[in-house]
Amino acid sequence: MIRVLLVDDHTILRRGLAQIISETQDLEVGGEADSGAQAIKLARAEHFDVVLLDISMPDRNGLDTLKQLKKEKPKLAVLMLSMHPEEHYAMRALKAGASGYLTKQSAPALLVTAIRQVASGRKYVSSELAEELARTVGDDAGRPRHETLSDREYETLRLMASGKTLTEIAVEMSLSVKTVSVYRARLLEKMQLKNNAELTYYALKHKLVE
Repeated sequence: MIRVLLVDDHTILRRGLAQIISETQDLEVGGEADSGAQAIKLARAEHFDVVLLDISMPDRNGLDTLKQLKKEKPKLAVLMLSMHPEEHYAMRALKAGASGYLTKQSAPALLVTAIRQVASGRKYVSSELAEELARTVGDDAGRPRHETLSDREYETLRLMASGKTLTEIAVEMSLSVKTVSVYRARLLEKMQLKNNAELTYYALKHKLVE
């Protein structure tokens, strides 16, 4: 039996995922968490084969939670689940140690397949993402500029491009306005952009915001 830890701050979504898993003979929900901190606490206390982890959460985002889980339990399979398209976060998640990446729009059958696959020690990615991974191997010169950003800088970029103020970004990322300002300055420098208008144009052009 594959024990799954569900991590998502939306109760209705967790219930839906739990329903899909409970209807599958070789899977069971071993625990549920509505925050990154709670997920880490449960993973320390109990055994799970797979963590199904949402990327967007209120206390600490899924990528931070993923890094902490892999630091403490390197062999634990973590399958990232997100409302964001693959091109936004999948590569970052895999580089941070995720075993796979699945969008919330995926069919229930895909979810079950993905859980089984990562539980067996393999990776789960879509065919499109597999092509992207193959394309980027050893191709640093052709990497888009946003891939040089840290995860926090990248998140700042996306939120700024979606029209949020520094204060709103600080609240969403649980950081001070000063820290967000530092991230903004760094990402503008790294990407050789002059202002928010250029940043927004870049993000829209590369489909980094919905």
